[in-house]
Amino acid sequence: MIIDFHTHCFPDTIAEKAVSLVAQKGGVIPASDGTIAGLLSSMKENGVDYSVILQIATKPTQNHTVNSWAIARTEPGIIPFGSVHPRSEDWEFELERLAEAGIKGIKLHPEYQGFYVDDPIMFPIYKKIDELGFIAVFHAGEDPGYPPPVHLTPERVLRVADILPQNRTVLAHMGSRGYLDDVARLLKDTDFYYDTAFCYEEHDPNQMVDIILEHGYEKILMASDSPWDSQANGISTINRLPLSEEQRKAILGENAMRLLSL
Repeated sequence: MIIDFHTHCFPDTIAEKAVSLVAQKGGVIPASDGTIAGLLSSMKENGVDYSVILQIATKPTQNHTVNSWAIARTEPGIIPFGSVHPRSEDWEFELERLAEAGIKGIKLHPEYQGFYVDDPIMFPIYKKIDELGFIAVFHAGEDPGYPPPVHLTPERVLRVADILPQNRTVLAHMGSRGYLDDVARLLKDTDFYYDTAFCYEEHDPNQMVDIILEHGYEKILMASDSPWDSQANGISTINRLPLSEEQRKAILGENAMRLLSL
C-alpha cells in the first residue's frame, strides 16, 4: 500500500494558469500539470493507491468554491481535504459543511493565508477543527515563494501544541522546511505527524533518518507535494533511506491508512 499524503490539484479550467503562477513565484519546475487526470496518471505509473489532495483557500472569499470542488471529488483513489481562510466570515459554516460531506481533513497554509500558527485569531478555528474530528495539515517552515518572516516554525508551533488536534496534526516538509535542527531539538516529544513532501534532494538523508527514528517512524507520512515534485521522487525519498522494511512500509502507506481510517 502506497499513500501520497500531500498533493495539489486544480480544476481543469484554471490548472494551467495556477501551476504556472506558483511555479514562477516559487522557482520550481512542475512535475505534472496539476489536474486530477494528471495525478491519476502519475498514481498509476508509480503504484500509488491513494493520494490526498490539499486545497488552500488563499483569500477569504474562496472558502465555498474551494470546498465545493473538494466535496465534488469522486475519483477512485483521491482523498480531498478542504480549507478555510482565517479571515473569512463563513469559516465555521464551511467546516461544518465539510464534516457533513465526509471530508477527512483541513489544509492550512500560514504563508499563503497570512497568519502565524500561534496567533490567537486561529484558536477558535483549531478548536472547531478538533471538535469535528478533522485531520489538520499545515505547511510548515519556509516557502520558496515567500520571504521571511516564516509564519510556522518549530518554536511557534510548540506554543500551541496543546490546542491543536491531538494525534491528528500533520506538519508538512519533515516538520518545518529549513528548520530541521529545531524540529529535532524542539518537537521530538510531540505527537505531531510529519510528511516528507518535497524532501527529495532538499534535506540531508542522515538528518531525516535521525528525526524519523527519534520522533517515531509511526508518525511519518510519505508525501510528494505533486505537482511541485514527482510522486516517483516522493517514493524514492523513503526507499533510499537506511530504514527497515517494517519502517519503510509504515511510512509509505500504513501510517496514513491508520490516520485516515481506511
